[in-house]
Amino acid sequence: MQRTPGGPFCAGRIAPNVAFMESPLLAASGPAPGAPPHILVVDDDREIRDLLARFLEKQGFRVSTVRDARDARRAWPNGHFNLVVLDLMLPGEGGLDFARWLRGVSTVPIVMLTAMGEETDRIIGLELGADDYLAKPFAPRELLARIRAVLRRAGEAQSRAEAMPRALLFGGWRLEPPRRRLLNPEGVEVPLTGGEYDLLLALTERPHRVLTRDMLLDLLRGRQAGPFDRAIDVAISRLRRKLEDDGRQAQLIKTVRGGGYVLACEVGRE
Repeated sequence: MQRTPGGPFCAGRIAPNVAFMESPLLAASGPAPGAPPHILVVDDDREIRDLLARFLEKQGFRVSTVRDARDARRAWPNGHFNLVVLDLMLPGEGGLDFARWLRGVSTVPIVMLTAMGEETDRIIGLELGADDYLAKPFAPRELLARIRAVLRRAGEAQSRAEAMPRALLFGGWRLEPPRRRLLNPEGVEVPLTGGEYDLLLALTERPHRVLTRDMLLDLLRGRQAGPFDRAIDVAISRLRRKLEDDGRQAQLIKTVRGGGYVLACEVGRE
């Protein structure tokens, strides 16, 4: 069976004459100015790793591949990666656990690879801060388009953060965009997932403005359908709990029936 550049990647479906070769783990001292984005592929299927490495390298990316979370952790300190393509079904430590660890140490974009029909895992992955997902089998050109879109959004977000004030103050809380952290009224840091932070930033940038689910999808993910719809509702609920604004009488983030959500307080800038 011939595999075309736009054909699906699926374990067990590969031309028999393809030579397998792992991309080396790169231990550069840092990304050189103008260097191509460095992508880490974490997938236990060697055929997929090899095909992704070959395809993405032809598109101008640097690619390193590993088979599991343990090897990914070993590669991480010196890899200087710009994006991670992460299979959720990994041997040993699962992909969701690795994503949780990664979000604790980095804000690097994550594109998840999931099995068809595994909606629950996708939702959890998005809640943990993954930036996009793709179900197997998938077309490599679709993955390429998603990688480019995620990297573009990440660059835009970084530019916005650099142009933003040192802190956004609301209801006694303090959100610091340059450090991507939230402090409660007592000055104690409250940990946020990547998705929760992005959602709170979108709300604090637009106080007293009703944001519909579609608007939030556009702001956060470039209008990706599917589990993102439910993930926003779940993220709002979790964000309220962390802001101690839970329950039917929420005062900070209010639900507008048939409309969406609104941050119902003044926002100061520092």
